[in-house]
Amino acid sequence: MISQFFVLSQRGDNIVFRDYRGEVQKGSAEIFFRKVKFWKEDGEGDAPPIFNVDGVNYFHVKVAGLLFAATTRVNVSPSLVLELLQRIARVVKDYLGVLNEDSLRKNFVLVYELLDEVIDFGYVQTTSTEVLKSSIFNEPIMVDAGRLPPLGPAAIFMQGSKRMPGTAVTKSVVANEPGGRKREEIFVDIIEKISVTFSSSGYILTSEIDGTIQMKSYLTGNPEIRLALNDDLSIGRSGRSIYDYNSSSGSGPVVLDDCNFHESVHLDSFDIDRTLTLIPPDGEFPVMNYRMTQEFKPPFRINALIEEAGPLKAEVIIKVFAEFASSVIANTILVQMPLPTYTTRVSFELEPGAVGNTTDYKEANKRLEWGLKKSLESVMVLHCRLLVDRSIHYEQN
Repeated sequence: MISQFFVLSQRGDNIVFRDYRGEVQKGSAEIFFRKVKFWKEDGEGDAPPIFNVDGVNYFHVKVAGLLFAATTRVNVSPSLVLELLQRIARVVKDYLGVLNEDSLRKNFVLVYELLDEVIDFGYVQTTSTEVLKSSIFNEPIMVDAGRLPPLGPAAIFMQGSKRMPGTAVTKSVVANEPGGRKREEIFVDIIEKISVTFSSSGYILTSEIDGTIQMKSYLTGNPEIRLALNDDLSIGRSGRSIYDYNSSSGSGPVVLDDCNFHESVHLDSFDIDRTLTLIPPDGEFPVMNYRMTQEFKPPFRINALIEEAGPLKAEVIIKVFAEFASSVIANTILVQMPLPTYTTRVSFELEPGAVGNTTDYKEANKRLEWGLKKSLESVMVLHCRLLVDRSIHYEQN
């Protein structure tokens, strides 16, 4: 049960606000944004997804540069509220096609209509895009995703984490093509988050992949879809290593630690031929989530060498090795490295001929950032020279 729901922009503008129970003061959105923007507890720069201020519980998630937040005074399940916020964002995206500040402002009537159907007096009714179709009567005002101004770091992160074929998957689930026609389309994306820890000599200490198979359907008539996975897919750790990618087939066996499936997926033949059978609901949904912690070949390998260049200076050499074929290009790469708190100044030196590289020293967070638009070389090198204040270092020790 929640009391309020609101959506804020990166500047703190209140785009959508709905008070369901009247238990929390009206200025809660402003209190929430100030707390998130100026969060200083434990020296962390980002506020946690859940915190309490004056007896009010605040929950929030960031989606496409927007803050989806909810408040309540009662003790509710945090996972439930965070999942609700994610699902509301997904439903709004399904109906608007594009989720950003411009699309929300142009379709605020449709958004409020969706919220009234999803939540009633603070209680969740449904978050199914397909079920909501029978109760939603407003048509979306489509926004051209290609002509929108960038949303800063959020837009860069979004473009870098998910590549979309033009504006095909930015359509609304209730919008038709010009002339009243509807194109029969379905899109499948495989999105993976890779976490790897390297030793100082470049060897892999820990490695993990969290992946999801995402599907967005524009098919009419609820047809049955069969999705075939690798025949050599196995679930559960068996002690084998899949580090070798030089087999005759071009890839090794796929071994997953664990996985889960969407409620619409039928697993009748999964154990036999690794085939998923489902009737896809309208909108975007995860068909399968999986996790793998066995050895694999990471796309990049990073080495960092730190040497003292004087009593108050240190030199850092960062090398990024691309471990994929030269025909593959990685876009929008960002390398971040935390620096000692007593660092006062940083100078950068790139290799001759480096194109599209950006360097920056975030003094507030004591962090250097190295951005690469495209990885065209197999080895990329960055030289950094740090000027430190040892007197501060001694005082801290």
